[in-house]
Amino acid sequence: MGFLTRWLFAFVLLAATFNPTQYNYVQWVRDYGARNLSVAVLAGLLLTVGYVIYLRATLRSIGGLGMTLVLAIVAAVIWVLHDIGFIDLAQPGMNVWLGLFALSLVLGIGLSWSHVRRALSGQADMDDVDE
Repeated sequence: MGFLTRWLFAFVLLAATFNPTQYNYVQWVRDYGARNLSVAVLAGLLLTVGYVIYLRATLRSIGGLGMTLVLAIVAAVIWVLHDIGFIDLAQPGMNVWLGLFALSLVLGIGLSWSHVRRALSGQADMDDVDE
């Protein structure tokens, strides 16, 4: 499982929870959650498990400072793309998608960082087991 797969799962997790369309967990619970409470709770628990896996791995591998640095780099890239006219930040929906992209990059990098560090340094983390 490479970085792109880890990032894609993070993006799907975030977008399934909330996005600017009507097809997301938050909107579905607002509209139909009371009628389907058991399904809403199950889906919410499954999303929570996904967040726990990603957040725990990200916090253990890059920590809070690393998460902040990755977000700062992504924000700087978005700023540059806006300054050169490649993206327009006047559209609220586009801003939500950019936020989802940025957060999914943080989670994808966090989940992949131990593999990158091992490849660059040749050293395994303390909690790594033989593969």
